[in-house]
Amino acid sequence: MSTASLRVLLVDDEQLARERLRRMLAAYDRLEIVDEAEDGEQAIEKILDLRPELVFLDIQMPGCSGLEVAASLPSPRPKIIFCTAYDEYAVDAFELHAVDYLLKPVNRARLGKALERVLQEEPSPEADKALERVGQRTGAYPARFLAKRGSRYCVVRRQQVLCFVSEGGLTMLQTAKHHLWMQPSLGDLEERLDPDGFFRISRSAIVNLDAVKEVLPIGGGQAEVELVNGMQLEISRRRFKALMEKLGNP
Repeated sequence: MSTASLRVLLVDDEQLARERLRRMLAAYDRLEIVDEAEDGEQAIEKILDLRPELVFLDIQMPGCSGLEVAASLPSPRPKIIFCTAYDEYAVDAFELHAVDYLLKPVNRARLGKALERVLQEEPSPEADKALERVGQRTGAYPARFLAKRGSRYCVVRRQQVLCFVSEGGLTMLQTAKHHLWMQPSLGDLEERLDPDGFFRISRSAIVNLDAVKEVLPIGGGQAEVELVNGMQLEISRRRFKALMEKLGNP
């Protein structure tokens, strides 16, 4: 087991909660608290900039939940200990490899057990899979997305999304006026999105069904969708029939 210090980020929208956790963590010589964040947008930005190895991540935050933050992170993700004041989540859903869950106010004994597990475990691909399962087992489809526009991270509500398009290894999120960039692949997004609201029309695009204005034949048995902002995207031949069914074509 390595004795190197572990870089830690604290994320909570309540300053008192962050201060209390910081005081409790001061007893652990191997932990180095590199910074704090008070919402999901700050958390994403600081995780990407500072590359902490461990994040204490509040679940219930305004604008963007901790689960949405975790799902938005590229691999390899840091180890995450989720924290929340609410017990409505199934605690056993978080008892997964390299992931822990603490109820607030956090007590020292439970914190010690969580840290013992984290400090003793080596990074593994199973940690990323565990985080993905955490998001899936909550049973909720994301209501908002974190995406980057210039140097800033923005919260985009589900209703504002017209489509997701894969470009150059990144995912573009298109709204009526802007395009932003995300880390999750289209495959990852497809698994998380509400299938009644979003549909993958090709290998490179997922559309919001409510944003489809027209389906346009372009010859040779091929077709495109035109979105409400005038954007046009090609439909894969094998997905055309399913798209028409989703749109209500008999």
